[in-house]
Amino acid sequence: MWLEKIVGDLGDKKRYREYRERVRQLPEGYREVALALERYLLNLGPSGNGESLIAMLTDLADLLEQSVAAGTPIRDVVGADPAEFADSFMENYDGGSWIRKERNRLARAIDEAERGGAR
Repeated sequence: MWLEKIVGDLGDKKRYREYRERVRQLPEGYREVALALERYLLNLGPSGNGESLIAMLTDLADLLEQSVAAGTPIRDVVGADPAEFADSFMENYDGGSWIRKERNRLARAIDEAERGGAR
């Protein structure tokens, strides 16, 4: 218990290492896509929830492994706009990414300003 408080959830660390090993096993192009998406998702994804983050990465590995098995080209997986794909992918997971928090904060500020101006 005290060790996890210092180093974090050991189960999450194990699952992350397993995810990384799965990515390492992907063919080169898919591996590069996985690492690029991971970098994007880690920066903009559910940073406030380790369990959700690990679930998201595990699902990403599942998707890419299935795409390899089916012979689906990378561009057919991520589409013309990889950032749009990643943003849509992230929407399926809970967690407090800083960008979501700021979007919600902006919307609340506009709503409050609108209510205040209507008085």
